[in-house]
Amino acid sequence: MPKTSARLLSLLSLLQARRDWPGALLAERLDISPRTVRRDVDRLRELGYPIVAFKGPDGGYRLEAGTELPPLLFDDEQAVALAIALQVAATSGAGIEEAAARALTTVRQVMPARLRRRIDLLQVTAVERPANRADPQVGGGVLMALSAAVHAREVLRFDYTSVSGADDDAQSPPRRVEPHHLVTWGGRWYLVAWDLDRDDWRTFRADRMAPRTPTGPRFTPRELPGGEVTAFVTSRFLGSDGTGEWPCRGEVILGLPAAAVSRHTRDGIVEELGPDRCRLVLGSWSWPGLAASIGRFDADIEVVGPAELKDAFALLARRYTAAATA
Repeated sequence: MPKTSARLLSLLSLLQARRDWPGALLAERLDISPRTVRRDVDRLRELGYPIVAFKGPDGGYRLEAGTELPPLLFDDEQAVALAIALQVAATSGAGIEEAAARALTTVRQVMPARLRRRIDLLQVTAVERPANRADPQVGGGVLMALSAAVHAREVLRFDYTSVSGADDDAQSPPRRVEPHHLVTWGGRWYLVAWDLDRDDWRTFRADRMAPRTPTGPRFTPRELPGGEVTAFVTSRFLGSDGTGEWPCRGEVILGLPAAAVSRHTRDGIVEELGPDRCRLVLGSWSWPGLAASIGRFDADIEVVGPAELKDAFALLARRYTAAATA
């Protein structure tokens, strides 16, 4: 690469790293004269970068937002992070799937071979649900190790931390699974895998996994129940039988306006029946759980069906009465 071009890339990288750069400091970091810095800034401006000069004791330069998108420069970690984000966006159902896929192709084309290999190993399925900012983070190295095992179809060994923060069993051997899909759900990362020791499908939280090396032998992938990873993961989290629907679903009439109910019912169907009356169809993992969820609305309730929902309300009524008189 010509010396001038390499210097321009170094200058651009510095300008992207912080808001304001004193001219003298740029010259020192690049080991060039302030006059050369000014010439290089002019060259970047000709390429479309909106670089402005600011005055003061430490007068210098600032890279600002422009009206057009100029060529961008990313370090390795930024490039991998961008590719992961684009993969998630390409499967998000947010209406930007085609644009995200095209952007990922563009980014991949200009990546060095070492980065392309890492990105090609990462295959992510995103199952949309609201994320919690307090969710624990998973290290990039863990994600890459899981992705590599999925891509290579190799048995994965790992230690798994329980909800309490302790190992499942300090004396037990590591878990052994056939990894199939890396999935995002509600801001968390999960591995969908066939557990070889439990002879069943499992979903593991990636932030609780500590992969071991080396990986095991290659395997022939089994077919997921239902054949589609999104439906499988959704059904597992809803506690259903693989259809992606709640196992318990009921219908009630509430003495509230539909607008007041719909604001607090993300998974339900709300139908307006009048100014202060609406129909609500809602699902849950159990009949008592469904009754309790409906009971949170401060309103009269008329159960349309099924009979299991009426029985659940009766059960909760007895429990609440006992709790109130204890």
